[in-house]
Amino acid sequence: MEANKLGLYYEDFEVGAEITHSLSKTIFESDNNLFSLLTMNAHPVHTNIDYASKNQHGKILVVGTLVFSLAVGMTVPDISGKAIANLGYEDIKHLAPTFINDTLYVRTKVLDKRESKSKRDRGIVYVETIAYNQRKEAVLSFRRHVLVKKKAEE
Repeated sequence: MEANKLGLYYEDFEVGAEITHSLSKTIFESDNNLFSLLTMNAHPVHTNIDYASKNQHGKILVVGTLVFSLAVGMTVPDISGKAIANLGYEDIKHLAPTFINDTLYVRTKVLDKRESKSKRDRGIVYVETIAYNQRKEAVLSFRRHVLVKKKAEE
């Protein structure tokens, strides 16, 4: 039996390839409440049913940075499991609201890759990730550069 391999090496990434990540997550009220507390986000649209019911969506809105954090986390087994560092996130877009009991699914496309100019044992992979809900509606997208280990030379 072979152990699970966490992440891909630089050489394993192919420009244009799409990865449908196997992890998914239903966002529960407790997730949203705890995240709101941990991040000191006291906006009542995230924690007050009465307040939220009188606003645009009519119900509790999940904190956007929770959706972002979950989407990033769901990519770790494939994208950044062999990463040395996430070098930067960009173009983060909240495409649609996420609500309590929505389930997130994530796909990532490899946009580009290049070898490191300063160190031969690594390369930089540029990816775009899109998170979807159970209705297949895109709710979040972002791009990032990930510094990834190369396979050891023999």
